[in-house]
Amino acid sequence: MDNLSNRLSGFMSSESETAREKNSLMEYIQSLHPETITQLSQPNEEATQVMEESLTSMLGHLPTEAFGVTITTSREQLGRLLASAMMGGYFLNNAQQRMTLEKSLVEAADQ
Repeated sequence: MDNLSNRLSGFMSSESETAREKNSLMEYIQSLHPETITQLSQPNEEATQVMEESLTSMLGHLPTEAFGVTITTSREQLGRLLASAMMGGYFLNNAQQRMTLEKSLVEAADQ
């Protein structure tokens, strides 16, 4: 019984650690200036361009002016494509934010 008690205790403490992390993130977000939140919410042009190029390469790149392009897929496959595009977009946005942060840190260190 003690072994089960120890496992439950460990599970509960990891649950509370996760809750604390979520709370600290929420507190941080709530402490941000509204302009900062607006800026973070705006789509990044570079990331958007990379995503468009990625989707175009997956779907095929025929000019719609010259060709009657029709793409047929199932609902499930379209859902997977959407999920993939969303994950790729989040990844690219995070990478862009990290790049900006690193540049800011380098500039601050140079001053």
